[in-house]
Amino acid sequence: MNFKKVRWGIIGCGDVTEVKSGPAFQKVENSELVAVMRRTGALAKDYAERHAVPTWYDDADALINDPNVDAVYIATPPDMHKEYTLKVAKAGKPVYVEKPMALNWAECNEMISACNHAGIPLYVAYYRRAQPKFVKIKELLDNNEIGDVRFVSTTQYQRPGKDVTSSGNLPWRLNPDMSGGGLFFDLASHTLDILDYLLGPMKEVQGLAANQAGNYQAEDIVTGNYRFESGVHGIGSWCFSAYDDVDINEIVGSKGKITFPTFGNGLVSLTRIKSKEQWSFKPPTHVHQPLIETIVAELTGKKVICPSIGMTGARTNWVMEEMTRSFKSYL
Repeated sequence: MNFKKVRWGIIGCGDVTEVKSGPAFQKVENSELVAVMRRTGALAKDYAERHAVPTWYDDADALINDPNVDAVYIATPPDMHKEYTLKVAKAGKPVYVEKPMALNWAECNEMISACNHAGIPLYVAYYRRAQPKFVKIKELLDNNEIGDVRFVSTTQYQRPGKDVTSSGNLPWRLNPDMSGGGLFFDLASHTLDILDYLLGPMKEVQGLAANQAGNYQAEDIVTGNYRFESGVHGIGSWCFSAYDDVDINEIVGSKGKITFPTFGNGLVSLTRIKSKEQWSFKPPTHVHQPLIETIVAELTGKKVICPSIGMTGARTNWVMEEMTRSFKSYL
């Protein structure tokens, strides 16, 4: 495909599209947001008016088949990702789907097959792959700054939010029927995907998951270990009912280590025996924008390849599924 300008439609113009993604479609060169859809028409109309989008719908099929829409961004909860992706693929239009890519690995594979059959690209919104912070970390690894990589460790935990502890109406992210799991699927997916980007695919995964706090049905703690195809080992722990908020990843090699957070503005640190360097990065105003730039460049014939596609997104779903398999078998 080689568009002169990519005209986008959004299915599901909810909170994530207000700042993180939606405005980026208007700001990227050779890109334009021309239509939005939400099941509640009044909300779709409101979004369109506030963001200067010419067309709004309350019917996804109408947006998908709009001849003025070249590509579709699916920003619904994961339970609708497969259905809409199959419809967009049938219409022959490129797909950009939110993360996690689907409810499970099997759905991811169906989505990939449908897009391959239709001959259209499938992109996944693991936007950190294109952000300067993580591009810098990959550059350090590619330049052998810490020598041969031996292992990576992740420790991420946080306090439970008020919407978890004081509400009978839990957010959709904690409803496995809509999200695939709990906050592990929503948040840890970012870390697991970025490790795939930095260190390559994982080939062996083991995990333990449980619900310790009892605030909801989904898992609230996951621990695991994995081995990458490269031979690098990894360990990780994620807890969503702890006393404080901590987010740290450490990649250790034969000559040094790289330390960085997945979220927020924390420093990237390169430590060796006799030296230490640090870099700071301010997240883009619209965090999806660097990744959307790669998608639009690819679709308009530039020599750019988007780093987050169906195949990579599906691998993250597979890892999460393996790490929570024992817990889900008890439900």
